[in-house]
Amino acid sequence: MTRNIAPTTPAPKAPAPSRRGLTIGVAAAVLVAAAIALDTTAVPIGSDADVRVQAFSPDAYGQTEFPRIQAFVKEKAVDAATLAPAVLADKDAAAAQYGTPSSTGAILFVSLTGVAGEARSGVYPLTVQGMPEDITVRVQTGPAINGTDLRDAPGDIAFGGFKNQIEYQDAGSGINRAMKAAVLDGIDTASLTGKSVTVTGAFRLVNPKNWMITPVEVAVQ
Repeated sequence: MTRNIAPTTPAPKAPAPSRRGLTIGVAAAVLVAAAIALDTTAVPIGSDADVRVQAFSPDAYGQTEFPRIQAFVKEKAVDAATLAPAVLADKDAAAAQYGTPSSTGAILFVSLTGVAGEARSGVYPLTVQGMPEDITVRVQTGPAINGTDLRDAPGDIAFGGFKNQIEYQDAGSGINRAMKAAVLDGIDTASLTGKSVTVTGAFRLVNPKNWMITPVEVAVQ
């Protein structure tokens, strides 16, 4: 038996793109590439522009800022025998005369010599001769240095200079770490009890009778 097979009709081919359409596509691609090139700036590694686009480094910031903050605090520091009665007599007047204004309490600067008591979490109470008995003086020595007293000390490091609140807080932490490396790491801060310690530093005036000093200079006798 002979089987008849119907001839197969080939599927129609897709029409080839016209020369005009191809030209338009190439031109559009060239325009896009040109626009990208115009909007792209080459940033040489190590240049000022390269530093600006890098992520914020609290430790680099602290190492840059601490030396001038240290110099500022040392220049403004008042002997405790002078500062204590002024603070007790009129907190606001003392802040205006001796301190840097701050929304959470003025930053005051003091220099004193005292005998270190028993530490608690790296904070030593100091017995300072001639200080009023109702004023408690303490100095923090780490390992963690808390607060933003050093950041706020000069009065020119403001929130507006940072991208957000996290960077602003991190800046204070970076300054504290730079201080610790420069001032405290060379001292055996675990065994100061009973020793005479000369401290220059800053504290936030919230309670006139409670001074928590963040040091910028420490000498142990």
